[in-house]
Parts: sequence; structure tokens; C-alpha cells
Amino acid sequence: MDEYVWPHIGPEAAKKIQEAWPATCQVLPVGKHIIATVIGRQPFGVFVRIHGVPDAVGLAEVVGMPRDFELPQLGAQVEGHVADHVERDHQVRITLDGWTPPWNDSSASRL
Repeated sequence: MDEYVWPHIGPEAAKKIQEAWPATCQVLPVGKHIIATVIGRQPFGVFVRIHGVPDAVGLAEVVGMPRDFELPQLGAQVEGHVADHVERDHQVRITLDGWTPPWNDSSASRL
């Protein structure tokens, strides 16, 4: 598997995400705590599927990641807070809690 993977969102799912955007912004206000699963990884951050909000896609960018930490792996469960809403991309920007250093495997389960 490649280190970086785009999320697999087909045309039907993309349309549902766009149609649900107003409701997504209402149920995920800035500051709301979220739990999500990593569905894509890129050098600039990770895409996540937010639990309980099936038609929402989040993006946690590396700008919020401490130095020498690694991006969560595909399929990892993560927690964080809604930082912003990006209308043009229909994305919820996320700030992740507890970025885990790669040398500390015991805390990796908290992601």
C-alpha cells in the first residue's frame, strides 16, 4: 500500500456530501468534539470520516501537528475538534487531539 492515499469517495457520495453540507455545518459547529476514522492520507494531512455524521468529510492538516510526529495511519480512529468549515470543498477542518509520537506505541491506541 502507498504511504499516501486519497479517500475513495465516488460521485454519488460526493453529491450526498454536497447536499448535506448545510446540515453538516449545523451538527458540527466550530469547537465540537469529534471522533473519526482516517480514510485518506496526504503529505498535507489526513482525511477523516466523522462518526455519527455519515455525509461529512473532515480534513486535519499538518499545520496543527507537532514536529517529529507522524500522520495517523489509514483506518486509525482519531479525536479532535471542529476548527472551521470550508464551503468550496464541503470539508470540515479538524484539529486533532493527542498527536502521537512514532516512538510511543503505547499511546497509539488513543488516536
